[in-house]
Amino acid sequence: MTVTPARLRVHFLPQFVAEAEMAGSTVVVVDLLRASTTICQALASGAREIIPFVEVELAAQAASDYGREEVLLGGERGGARIEGFDLGNSPVEYTSEAVFNRTILFTTTNGTRALDHARKADQVVLGAMVNLSAVVAFLQQVSQVDILCAGTRGQVTREDILAAGAIVHNLLALKGGRWELSEEAKQAQVAWGGVLNAARVASRSPSSQLAIELQETPGGRNLIAIGQDDDLAECAQIDRFEIVPRFDPVASRIFVP
Repeated sequence: MTVTPARLRVHFLPQFVAEAEMAGSTVVVVDLLRASTTICQALASGAREIIPFVEVELAAQAASDYGREEVLLGGERGGARIEGFDLGNSPVEYTSEAVFNRTILFTTTNGTRALDHARKADQVVLGAMVNLSAVVAFLQQVSQVDILCAGTRGQVTREDILAAGAIVHNLLALKGGRWELSEEAKQAQVAWGGVLNAARVASRSPSSQLAIELQETPGGRNLIAIGQDDDLAECAQIDRFEIVPRFDPVASRIFVP
């Protein structure tokens, strides 16, 4: 019996794919530095749910509607914590002590916009290095995958491509013949393969090598410039968590089932 390959596409920026093209697909939103990593950290630390917003003003208004003491405001603009917000966009801020059983209203420059762009998909999950294997295992159940890279202010970013490539690489390692790759998926796979090769040559772990590589990416340079370079190692950690955050666009919430 002939098995029809599942489709696996990577999109380097949201504007490179129409929302309607992802209808019926499982979309993995990747904003490695740092929204998807921070969302994983927050939910792993026991946050009840995360409600994403595209604009700062909408998040602030929602906090007022909820009752300011009932929620946490988290996010960034220009990499820095937004004035009046409780938390920024660094995963190290989202400890159990800070977020356990709390609802977080969250807005970032790139990641929450990418989430909004995926609203028409059949299902939307958050992917990062910290939950790489969990995401890959989840994707074994589906027949069409679109990995949507958030980019940085409308520009392609290598850090997101590397994370997308890691997902592609691991999916192929499990059931290579099942997947039909787009050209961008092949490019991302090659990029991640370069990191793995460099790690082997240098006798480093993939996580350690990735942390080094991230220093030269657009997002990495931005974090170094604002003194948050410690987040590079945090975002490079592979398989820290076994969770797959889901985004429900109808309820406008991110949660772990």
